[in-house]
Amino acid sequence: MGCRVRDGVALVTGASRGIGRAAAVRLAADGWPVAVNYRSDAEGAKETVALIESSGGQAVLACGDVSNADGIEETFAAAEAVAPVLVLVNNAGVRRDTLAAMMKRDEWDDVIRTNLDGAFFTSKRALKRMISARWGRIVNVTSVIGLRGNAGQTNYGAAKAGLVGLTKSLALEVAKRGITVNAIAPGLVKTALTEGLGNFDDLAKTMPIGRIVEAEEIAAAIAFFASEDAAAITGQVLCVDGGMTA
Repeated sequence: MGCRVRDGVALVTGASRGIGRAAAVRLAADGWPVAVNYRSDAEGAKETVALIESSGGQAVLACGDVSNADGIEETFAAAEAVAPVLVLVNNAGVRRDTLAAMMKRDEWDDVIRTNLDGAFFTSKRALKRMISARWGRIVNVTSVIGLRGNAGQTNYGAAKAGLVGLTKSLALEVAKRGITVNAIAPGLVKTALTEGLGNFDDLAKTMPIGRIVEAEEIAAAIAFFASEDAAAITGQVLCVDGGMTA
């Protein structure tokens, strides 16, 4: 990863649990100081920080709702108190599932604002320092639902599909400045976000690999995109889905 670990901080949004926590822990293990962003789950975020620090890593809490401008600035103020943000993992997300014919406007707006708008405006804010440093890594956590769709999730699917377009277009804009932009598309991962999707023992039987994907496996892919080894990879979407999209 070169000298960049000493020069910057990795900011992971929605890092109080699930994939965000796993990504924060993994990036810290790779040597990055990590800013652990959260909106409301302060206890969960503190647990993430404790996990990192217990393994000898450095972490800071970065409270802020990335679906709005004030929350983004609060988040970056906490992160940049450590160092410039040179790795950004846009992981924060929400679900408000219902059939399109019955979907209320706020159920659409909340999901788009957090999952898509939040990723764009957080990336835009991070680019200020990345462009100056001529080095940066942005990793967007999309979903296989953004690639294949799912009944009852038109808002979520639209937001996650939008992240794919954002990833590819932004990657082209900043490639010559040493900044890569990639996306991970998780399949079925057992987290708080996927609660209510069904019985996970039954769902595991439908997976080509015969089991649910672990959050740590998503984190490993995120860490790869954040590394120097991935310097020539940008604008890509990697499905870590146990074969769901094969």
